[in-house]
Amino acid sequence: MKSLSIDLETFSDVDLNKSGVYRYTESPAFEILLFGFARDDDPVTVLDLTAGDTVPKDVLDALTDETVTKWAFNASFERICLSAYLRKYYPERFVTYSIPEDSVRNYLDPASWRCSMIWSAYLGLPLSLKGVGEALDLEEQKMAEGKELLRYFCTPCKPRKANSGRTRNLPSDAPDKWEVFKKYNRRDVEVEMSIKKHLRNFPVPESVWEEYHIDQEINDRGILVDLEMAEQAIAIDSRSRASLTEKLKKLTGLSNPNSVVQMKDWLSAHGLKTDTLGKKAVASLLETAPDDLKEVLKLRQQIAKSSVKKYQAMQNAACRDHRARGMFQFYGANRSGRFSGRLIQLQNLPQNHMPDLAEARALVKNGDYDSLDLLYDSVPNVLSELIRTAFIPRPGMKFIVSDFSSIEARVLAYLSGEQHTMDSFARGEDIYCATASAMFHKPVVKHGINGELRQKGKIAVLACGYGGSVGALKAMGALDMGLQEEELQPIVDAWRAANPHITKFWWDVDRAVKEVIRTKGTREVRGIRFFYKSQMLFIHLPSGRDLAYVKPMIQPNQYGGESITYMGIGSTKKWERIESYGPKIVENITQAISRDILCYAMRTLSHCFICAHVHDELIIECGMDVSVDAVCEQMGRTPPWAPGLLLRADGYECEFYKKD
Repeated sequence: MKSLSIDLETFSDVDLNKSGVYRYTESPAFEILLFGFARDDDPVTVLDLTAGDTVPKDVLDALTDETVTKWAFNASFERICLSAYLRKYYPERFVTYSIPEDSVRNYLDPASWRCSMIWSAYLGLPLSLKGVGEALDLEEQKMAEGKELLRYFCTPCKPRKANSGRTRNLPSDAPDKWEVFKKYNRRDVEVEMSIKKHLRNFPVPESVWEEYHIDQEINDRGILVDLEMAEQAIAIDSRSRASLTEKLKKLTGLSNPNSVVQMKDWLSAHGLKTDTLGKKAVASLLETAPDDLKEVLKLRQQIAKSSVKKYQAMQNAACRDHRARGMFQFYGANRSGRFSGRLIQLQNLPQNHMPDLAEARALVKNGDYDSLDLLYDSVPNVLSELIRTAFIPRPGMKFIVSDFSSIEARVLAYLSGEQHTMDSFARGEDIYCATASAMFHKPVVKHGINGELRQKGKIAVLACGYGGSVGALKAMGALDMGLQEEELQPIVDAWRAANPHITKFWWDVDRAVKEVIRTKGTREVRGIRFFYKSQMLFIHLPSGRDLAYVKPMIQPNQYGGESITYMGIGSTKKWERIESYGPKIVENITQAISRDILCYAMRTLSHCFICAHVHDELIIECGMDVSVDAVCEQMGRTPPWAPGLLLRADGYECEFYKKD
């Protein structure tokens, strides 16, 4: 046996969507119901473990045999479930990996596992088995009955008179459905095997599978959550909301000031009309509202804070050892291959700006609501800023947080040959000041000469690098920063004039992609190769990885010109035709290479306990004697496939996670 294709149907009383597979499998109620598998290309076998079927010896052997490749769609689910299964029923067969001090000890080594979902994502296809089957127009399609059967057999049910008060549906409760469920399990293995056959001419590079294994190790390791603090934060939030609601009731006379409809009507009756009570709308209203209404709006702002949801997500995801696992989806963004967040969503945590972070954190952990209410203007704001601090290292350890400095700006300048920007980085200059200086042809120093222009340089760097214009500046908050409407187009024009190589790069890429689609040939722009194969546009990156665009076409756009289009998951979350153009494809390329640099750093630092990563930042759990400078030096090493690219990593150490 060289490969084993697997699909499991399982039960647990833990909500998989809220808690993730690690916590899901820790429940005493967790069990594998059906075990579908195929040896190599053999027909699929379905084992009914509820009926006493036993897993064959060679299949059990294969689960820990590194020479047998295990395949599944979303393979992390099967790997973690089978880890729990082996530990419980075949403890003598269970083999973990890494060193004893590492918190991955309860899970099978991911090194011999492959995931057909990742393979699909690598080629620009959907992240669902149903979606991939439809996109590839497979003869074998996922059975439509599956969703209802999963709900029936795999999750608890509410006790009712009609079901004799049971809290779970067993095979004996619906034998006909159970037989269909076994067919569903068989079909999923067949679809997964069919996907592999269809994609065999487009293999995933071994280097990407190595990155996947590092990702799985980070997910297995998890990050420690201060559950005591999270619990106190939730209790304090409840008390704060009750207090704020009472104040609002007294000020407005409303029976439910949390009601958007009631609050909008009340504000309208007092001369302040608004269509929404969203964050931006309330902030805008506060600029002109009279003092009595300002107080109401500020209280409303505080009540609307949703920070407590993050603390609840921590409680849901934390395993028995208080570590939250499964936080990251490898290849979550298949345009670039970047990671996306799961469960607690570390990628969108509020920033912290409080100078007395440790003191405020101590008050929350002690449940001291009265002191918080006395010392701070807004208890909800305090709880929001403290979310990051609920992630902590193990006792006797510390966090080192290290991230790349201006990684996308560096990569974009490197790719396009924008020498003045690369020179600025080489001199260690502030990129926003350097950009403003190039735009306005005068020296700009942060907090110094012409310092007021730095803000314009910053917003230009953030908004204009990928073809953004006035709309992009507004979306980045240019008007909120105090810039005037009439300043925006001149900022765009000045940035483009100061960065001619970047703007040329956009349109060189645009032309190259269109030529490749028309001729089905190959083009190269500044070391980036574009080629067409089997109805796919590929962009070959310096790292050796490819970006894939399915069924690309040139079509007329709404402006009377031509646009590049391809099939992908669009803003509607459906498989549809997506419109693009040169600058947007340059954004994909730049973000993809930035992602490859992060993965190179993960590989360089794989001897460390990387327990999380956020955008271009690594969070490492380490001993007190580990040097921040040493970690940053290793993280900042330029990959051999990007000679001449100047990287810099900055870092700090902390006793809890925070933004320095």
